[in-house]
Amino acid sequence: MKKSKYRYPVDTDQFQNIREQGMLYVDKTDMMYDLANRYSYVFLARPRRFGKSLLCNTFKAYFQGKKELFEGLKVMEMEKEWNTYPVLHFDMSEMRNSTSVEGMHNVLSAMIEKYEMLYGTSKRINEFGSRFDQLIRHIHDSLGKKVVVIIDEYDTPLMRNLYNESMIDGIRNMLMEFYQTVKLDGAYLRFVFVTGVTKFSQLSIFSELNNLRQISMDDDYSGLCGITQDELDSVLRPCVEEYAENLDVTLDEAYALLKKNYDGYHFSPRSKDVYAPFSVLRAFDGRNTNHYWFESGTMTALIEHLQHYPLVNALECDGVRVGEDEFNISCENAETPLPLLYQSGYLTINSYNPRQKSYILHFPNLEVRQGLISGLMPLVLKRTTSDGNSLVFNMSDALYDGDLGAALTALRSYIAKIPYDIITKDEWENKEKRESFYKLLLYMAFSMLNAIVDTEVRSILGRADVVIQTKTDVFVLELKVDESVDNALAQIEDKGYAIQYEAGDRKVTKCGVSISSEQRNIAHWRIVDVDGNLIEDNDFAFM
Repeated sequence: MKKSKYRYPVDTDQFQNIREQGMLYVDKTDMMYDLANRYSYVFLARPRRFGKSLLCNTFKAYFQGKKELFEGLKVMEMEKEWNTYPVLHFDMSEMRNSTSVEGMHNVLSAMIEKYEMLYGTSKRINEFGSRFDQLIRHIHDSLGKKVVVIIDEYDTPLMRNLYNESMIDGIRNMLMEFYQTVKLDGAYLRFVFVTGVTKFSQLSIFSELNNLRQISMDDDYSGLCGITQDELDSVLRPCVEEYAENLDVTLDEAYALLKKNYDGYHFSPRSKDVYAPFSVLRAFDGRNTNHYWFESGTMTALIEHLQHYPLVNALECDGVRVGEDEFNISCENAETPLPLLYQSGYLTINSYNPRQKSYILHFPNLEVRQGLISGLMPLVLKRTTSDGNSLVFNMSDALYDGDLGAALTALRSYIAKIPYDIITKDEWENKEKRESFYKLLLYMAFSMLNAIVDTEVRSILGRADVVIQTKTDVFVLELKVDESVDNALAQIEDKGYAIQYEAGDRKVTKCGVSISSEQRNIAHWRIVDVDGNLIEDNDFAFM
C-alpha cells in the first residue's frame, strides 16, 4: 500500500496548524467572509464532528488578521483591509467532564481569567455576567477596538446533564448570566459566533440573544460544514483516486463506497448533498471504509438520552414525515426522541414538500444506521453485542454460500433466546404492538447484517420487505406476522419486488417468511426461484 501524498487533519481542528503544516483543507472561507460581513450575531447547529470547531478557529484567525494563513484561499480575493480585532474564544466542551456545578463554574472562571491576564484586567467581581461585561468593556476601551466573541459547543454542559435535576438549574443560571452579557454588550462587539448541536429553550440563549441569526437551515450555508458532493467531485477527486487505488477498486466503486457509508446529510429544504467530514477524512487516511461516527463514547451519551423514551421510537423515526416545528423543537421539551436524533445528525432531511412545508427524515447513511442499531439492539432485545455479532457472522456466511435457509435458521435460533418480558402483557395482547415488535426485530437483524452484506430494509412498520445482495445472489424476502407464507410470496409477485433484479447475471431467489406471535418466532418460510419453483419449505408450526 503506497504512502499517501496528502496529510489529512484527522487529529486536529486547529486552522493554524492545518495551514502551517500543509494538511488538506477544504476551502470554506468565502462563506466565512460572507457571514462575518453580513451579520453581527450568528448561530450554527451541526452534528458533532462536522467541522464546527475548525470553523470557529478559522474565524478566530481571520479576525486576528493572520493574513498569511489564508494565502491561496478564496477569502484573499474578497478581503482588502485585514483589520485585527481582539478575539475571546470559549470552548464550552471543556466542561464536559465536570461532575458538579462548582466544577463547571471553575472551568468557566479559568476561561475568563485567561483573557483577564492577557488584556491586563483583574478579577474584581465574582458574578460571571458582570465579570464578562467588565472584560469586554476593558478590552474595548483600552484598545479602541470592538471585540469578537466565539462560543463553541455552547450546549455541552446541558447535554451532559439533561436529566440531572440536581444540577440543571445551577448550570442554566450560570450560563444564562454569561450569555446575557453578549447581548447587553452589543455596542462593544464586532461579531458573535455561537455553535452547538441542539437548541435549548431552557437555557434561554435564544431569548436572551433574540438578534442571533440562525443559519442552521439556510440553503446558502448548508455546505458551510462538512464535505459537499461538489467538493468531493472536484478538489478532493485526487484523494478519491488515491483511495480507490489503495482499495483496488474502480473510481466509480470508490465514490459508491463513500456515498453509501458517509453521505446523505441535508440541513435545509434545498440543501447541498453533504458527507460527514471526519469519517471521509479518516477513510482517506486509513484507506478503508470503517465506521467512525460512534467513537469517543458518543454512543453511550446518545443511548442515555434515548432511554428516556420507548427505545423502539428511535427506529420508528426513520422515514417519518414532520413539519419544521416538530423536529426543530428544543430537546428538553420533546415528547419523542426525534428532535435529538435530527439535531445530533442521526436523522437528516431526505426530502422537502414546499406546498405542505413538511419534511421526510431518514438515517443519512450506513455508518449512522449501523451504529445506532448496534447500540440499541442490546437494549431493545436484551441480547449482548457479541450475540448480535455472532448472528451477523452466521447469517452472512450462509448468504455468501447462497444458502438463505441456513441464514434464516441462524436468525430463528437468535430470536428463540430473546426474553419474553421485552413486551408487556398489555402490549402482547395488542395485535399491532406484536406486529410492530417483530418487524422491528427483523429490521434490526437485517440492518446489522448490512455491515457485511448489501441489505436494504424498506421500512419498519409499513411493508417489511428485505433485499439482500451478494456478488452471486439476490434474495428478496417478504415478512408477515400471523399471516401465511403464501400471502408473503403473493405480495412479492403482486408488487414486482424482484423484477428489477431479474435482468442481471445473479441468481434471484424469493422467500416468504411467516412469524407466529403465538410461537414468538419464525414459524414458516418458503423459498422459490425466479420462476416460482420450490427450493426449500420449512414449516415449524407443529414443533
